[in-house]
Amino acid sequence: MPSEAELLAQRLEKRERLLALADPYPATVRRTHSAAAAAAAFAAAGEPAPDSADAIAVTVTGRVTAQRGMGRASFLDLTDGTGRIQLHLRSDALGDSYERLSLVDLGDFVEASGSLFRTRTGEITVAVTAWRVITKALRPMPEKWHGVTDVETRTRQRYLDLMANERSREIALTRVAVLAAVRRFFVGRGFLEVETPVLQEQAGGAAARPFMTHHNTLDRDLFLRISLELHLKRLLVGGLEKVFEIGRVFRNEGISHRHNPEFTLLESYEAYADYHDVARMVEELFAYVAAEVHGTVHITHGEQTVDLTAPFARTTYRRALQEHAGFDYRDYPTVEALRALAHERRLPVAQGASWATLLDGFMSAFVEPKLVQPTFVFDYPVELSPLAKRKPDDEGAAERFELFVLGYEMANAYSELNDPVDQRARMEEQARRLAAGDHEVEVADEDFLVALEHGMPPTGGLGVGIDRLVQLMTGEHSLREVILFPAMRERPSGEQALERARAAAEARAPGPTDPAS
Repeated sequence: MPSEAELLAQRLEKRERLLALADPYPATVRRTHSAAAAAAAFAAAGEPAPDSADAIAVTVTGRVTAQRGMGRASFLDLTDGTGRIQLHLRSDALGDSYERLSLVDLGDFVEASGSLFRTRTGEITVAVTAWRVITKALRPMPEKWHGVTDVETRTRQRYLDLMANERSREIALTRVAVLAAVRRFFVGRGFLEVETPVLQEQAGGAAARPFMTHHNTLDRDLFLRISLELHLKRLLVGGLEKVFEIGRVFRNEGISHRHNPEFTLLESYEAYADYHDVARMVEELFAYVAAEVHGTVHITHGEQTVDLTAPFARTTYRRALQEHAGFDYRDYPTVEALRALAHERRLPVAQGASWATLLDGFMSAFVEPKLVQPTFVFDYPVELSPLAKRKPDDEGAAERFELFVLGYEMANAYSELNDPVDQRARMEEQARRLAAGDHEVEVADEDFLVALEHGMPPTGGLGVGIDRLVQLMTGEHSLREVILFPAMRERPSGEQALERARAAAEARAPGPTDPAS
């Protein structure tokens, strides 16, 4: 089998021969029909013969994905974004241009004109009268039957994955459909879609580490946003009562099947609504998206079937910990008491973690994995919710909920805190936690506090992770499958890759005391 270098050399030589005949990279093509549109037009016309007065003349374009026969007649499969169509090329119809088929390889793009007919095997086919190469590919396509199966290759070279794997194209198209449905839902409810800055003076609105960059002209450091919240709330101060944004946010944190440092977030804010109003809207949103994408509110996810029929299950933060972790967090009011309980339960504890961070660790370890069907968890501790209103009948709890499905946090919502004095005090407390070494805090933003002092109406706010929503709608378990270009570790050098391969081989080799040796 030829090496990659030999294949590249062969294709470069064919490119030179094509260049001597015509440009194999023309700027303009004249496609009249996609593969799907050609098939539809042929069916609508009653499938006329190619030599009849009613023949359907088409010009199609696409990538060559199969070649059969190279005698006096040949067949090519042409694939575009809508599907596949077959080309029939005959030497008596094409003359000298037929000989140029020897310069065509799998992966090349071709333009072909002719009339449609159906072969004896039932294939809708173009009887080609003229054709040309419109892109000469210098590297081969992935192997036909096995496609691209290596996860590293699939994520680093997503174009190969999309080229070879139908499932990957299906996920990509589902993501587009989910985003379109979310937009229709909010626009239909009278929300305005707006845009807020990616580069910010303070990265606020969430408890997360930001990425930093430097603006040369201003000679100052700026942060990539970690949330959309604080700028969207400024718009409510300015008088826009219902706004939403779908945007990329950036958090300088770990990479896993559940986390990517760059992800897509939906946030919405509605004046004169509280977190109960938002919860009802979330039920409608998830059901609407499922119905638009799948035609049903019952989503298959592995062996589970998720039922998005309203109302979703409801519990409280306190009750959920009591039920699944076996303790009442109000019996552990200090960092020392909660740290001792964490050690007793063998829960990892970060150095300098605050009471709020420790408590959230219990929630992540003991509660969230149990929440498979859609479940709202209401009334988070105030210490975990610096931007949410306190409950009037329980000063220790905030009017906040999170939605969990299949153990994943899918949505986060508040009755937004609009008391500027309380908000300033809570942000100052967050600053003290940051100074004490806890980095998972909400950073104070003086400009936002000044805006809030001008008055913001009572507001219900919502955040939904779009990538996780797409995971739910596609049945995928890893964010890498639903983000086209996920963050990747640095590609190892040739020497590093060889060393890793050797180490892996040694690890697999049976040792002298191995029963298998």
